[in-house]
Amino acid sequence: MPLKKIVIIGPESTGKSSLCEELARHYQTDWVPEYAREYLTRYGMDYRPDDLLVIARGQLALEEQHAAAAEAAGHKLLFIDTDMYVMKVWSEFVFGRCDPWILGQIVLRQYHGYLLCRTDLPWAPDPLREYPEGSSRDRLFQIYRDCLINQSTPWEEIGGQGEDRIAAGIAAVEKVLLPQ
Repeated sequence: MPLKKIVIIGPESTGKSSLCEELARHYQTDWVPEYAREYLTRYGMDYRPDDLLVIARGQLALEEQHAAAAEAAGHKLLFIDTDMYVMKVWSEFVFGRCDPWILGQIVLRQYHGYLLCRTDLPWAPDPLREYPEGSSRDRLFQIYRDCLINQSTPWEEIGGQGEDRIAAGIAAVEKVLLPQ
């Protein structure tokens, strides 16, 4: 059975990384962290459109590295914190445009499911986060939702706090993504 890749997306501070980590722990597999965090920590928050292209390439390289390791270990699932939809949305939200290479990768990449994290978690301050106000978070959520509605990969919204959010993620994986 080939490795199934499940991507977790959503606005900042919606628990994507935590959900990835908890789902990977539950399913005894690996997860791919968000490369942007590593990049922005190293180079700072004064980024430009060209930096987003570097981040996108880094994210995909990290994904390939983790996928190869997961397959070698015999894992059936890989959880991915962020994909090219996130890069597209962020590029367009911040700079009003997206590099064609990123758009091309959206078409080429194949995933088995998406989990879209709702904005029902309280904002957690972090020097790498930019849009704490609720209106921006809600607008970004709708943009991500529109992306998922307009593609054919199964997806589910994930909400709730703490253990309820993790349980919602597990239920989504079980209900929608694994029965294939």
